[in-house]
Amino acid sequence: MATPFPSDRSALVRQLRTAGCVYAEDEADLLLAAAESPAALAHLTDRRVAGEPLEYLLGWAEFCGLRIAVDPGVFVPRGRTALLVEAAAALTGPAPAVADLCCGSGATTVALAHRLAPRWLAAADIDPAAVACARRNLAGLAAEVFEGDLFTPLPPHWRGRLDLVVANAPYVPTAAVALMPPEARLHEAPVALDGGPDGLDVLRRVAVGAARWLAPAGHLVVEVSDAQVGALCAALDAVGLVPTVRHDEDLDATAVTARRPA
Repeated sequence: MATPFPSDRSALVRQLRTAGCVYAEDEADLLLAAAESPAALAHLTDRRVAGEPLEYLLGWAEFCGLRIAVDPGVFVPRGRTALLVEAAAALTGPAPAVADLCCGSGATTVALAHRLAPRWLAAADIDPAAVACARRNLAGLAAEVFEGDLFTPLPPHWRGRLDLVVANAPYVPTAAVALMPPEARLHEAPVALDGGPDGLDVLRRVAVGAARWLAPAGHLVVEVSDAQVGALCAALDAVGLVPTVRHDEDLDATAVTARRPA
């Protein structure tokens, strides 16, 4: 049964708050702006109350001040990943060669394209839906988007020449995926969430690949949880990269940067 069309904004806010939406006022404004008719608003509200991510209903997410298109099933950019972007931009010199792995919608790639002036910029993801979404977001930004596993689809002539590699790889331990909010675990692709038994399976592979693909003095930047920092830094040390940890309490975010020695 369709949800009755709210007679006013306050009724919509109450409906969203009852469904557990923490930012009900903001969401109500966004849904009202997105709906072209009372019927459309009722349909969007039904889907939101049922737990579908707001970003899928709107078709976009805000990230680093940019509007990023997000298709159903594609990983929704998180605000905390802004720390990864800030850390990467601070480390990079002029005209860098940049690769964004596990790119999802391409949000991080778009943000870096606006902050840097790369001589080469690429994004890659193993999920075809994410690749299609990233290609839409990166259209016109002189960036290439590849489908495949981590470094595998990148042109081989860039091996050993990348100045910056970023990766918002999955880092949720397999057993903890079931504890994630329903918006994530029921709607986003599992490949974008599940990082293996301790959450670091993909990041360890990223570290191994980065040691081969980074240029001397190049940097890897990844996102991780506080609890995983020690194990990840050990994995980076083991492949010859020199790690540094950054934390932002406001964003509740942790980023690890790792430099390939010159």
